[in-house]
Amino acid sequence: MRLKDARGTRVLITGASGTFGRAITARLQQEGATVVGLDMVADEASGIIACDITDDAQVADAVQRAIAQLGGLDVLINNAGVGGPAPAELPPGAEVRRQLDVNLLGAWRVTAACVAALVESRGRVVMLASRMAVMQLPLAAAYGASKRALVAYADALRMELGTHVGVTTVYPSSVRSPIHSSTAAAGLSLEGMSRYEPLEGVVDKVMLAALRRRPRRDVPTTKRGAVEFFIARHLPHLSDRIVARTLARRAQSGAFEGAPLAAGVVARQGGTR
Repeated sequence: MRLKDARGTRVLITGASGTFGRAITARLQQEGATVVGLDMVADEASGIIACDITDDAQVADAVQRAIAQLGGLDVLINNAGVGGPAPAELPPGAEVRRQLDVNLLGAWRVTAACVAALVESRGRVVMLASRMAVMQLPLAAAYGASKRALVAYADALRMELGTHVGVTTVYPSSVRSPIHSSTAAAGLSLEGMSRYEPLEGVVDKVMLAALRRRPRRDVPTTKRGAVEFFIARHLPHLSDRIVARTLARRAQSGAFEGAPLAAGVVARQGGTR
């Protein structure tokens, strides 16, 4: 598929120091784009400005600095995200609020700060959502809820800005990265619930979303992901049965043994605590 020439394209990416952020930035720079990143810790050599995207004042200041450095803005990539264990049956606590604040409200804050520059350039917004935005996996309700809400935000943004700004949502499945560490540490690893995909494929699809001449609305990152996306959107009862059956097998096999957050699931599925 023909993409626009990336040379001279001015890009702002959040979560620039993470697994996705580093790889996306490297590819864009390789193609000739100028990239400024936002992350918790500044790295002048890598063009990263320090910014906590859960802080309104920091976002306003950092985005203003980034746009000034770039001389405008053509593409915003909302990549920053956090995960962690959060069973739906338990009350929402600090972990749930953290994921919602970063994954949803962080993207909202940054995007709002970029709107004027993007409208001026007739630019593009790319949202890094997740397969879990359409096909929820158990024991990670906060992540799925935050990503599904991010999709709703992207849809609303498209309705408001679509005459001037393209808005594309990308749906990666699972890529091996530190985002899964806290879930694994809690004994809730979903290794048997999901198939990993290569990071390079996600980067390819982000490039497509950022540089395709006519923006696509939704972009799964693999053929398997496209099938899952279709099933989850159009045959949700089938999707639910597949996930529920896999969860039952995992619980009954002892995969969640010794994990307090999974005790309710294990008890209901007849597995071992």
